[in-house]
Amino acid sequence: MKSLSSVCVYCGASSRVADVYKEAAHALGDGLARRGIRMVYGGGRVGLMGIAADAAIAAGGEVVGIIPEHIQSAEIEHTGLTELHVVDSMHTRKRMMVERADAFVILPGGLGTLDEAFEILTWKQLQLHDKPIVIADVDGYWRPLLGLIDHMVAQGFARIDRSALYRVADHVDGVFEALEAMPDAAHPSQPKKF
Repeated sequence: MKSLSSVCVYCGASSRVADVYKEAAHALGDGLARRGIRMVYGGGRVGLMGIAADAAIAAGGEVVGIIPEHIQSAEIEHTGLTELHVVDSMHTRKRMMVERADAFVILPGGLGTLDEAFEILTWKQLQLHDKPIVIADVDGYWRPLLGLIDHMVAQGFARIDRSALYRVADHVDGVFEALEAMPDAAHPSQPKKF
């Protein structure tokens, strides 16, 4: 993890969730900042997104938000970030997040988080990037998803070397341990076209 300068965090924008998820988002944002790692995320000020960003900022970290104008116009963007990029589409947002990150952490979230998670996993499987991915299975949140992936493999719809594709951590300290244990991307400064 010594060469990680930025981590993209995918997570939910809902505040109506259990405290255990909020605590994990806070711990992740704080932990990234204390390790000198820039946080890249979707630019929101609500839910786990806002909690993680606020924690990173409070700990003196850099936070880069990338938000589509149609979401920004609903006035949910975080205005206290190191950088906030307002872009034309979800596709541009996701591409920029990937290009600006050395690794990815997937916290609990909803459909948007699932979309981002599956896209980044698929892109890695297709060798469009080779950056570390850690799924933060806080309080067993992602257990059904991980079971579904195992089911896809068992049914022959996917051939996945899970340890090469992603790691799973059940708490935030485990996220940092997993990032430390994973090999760095071979060419972090040479992103492929997505």
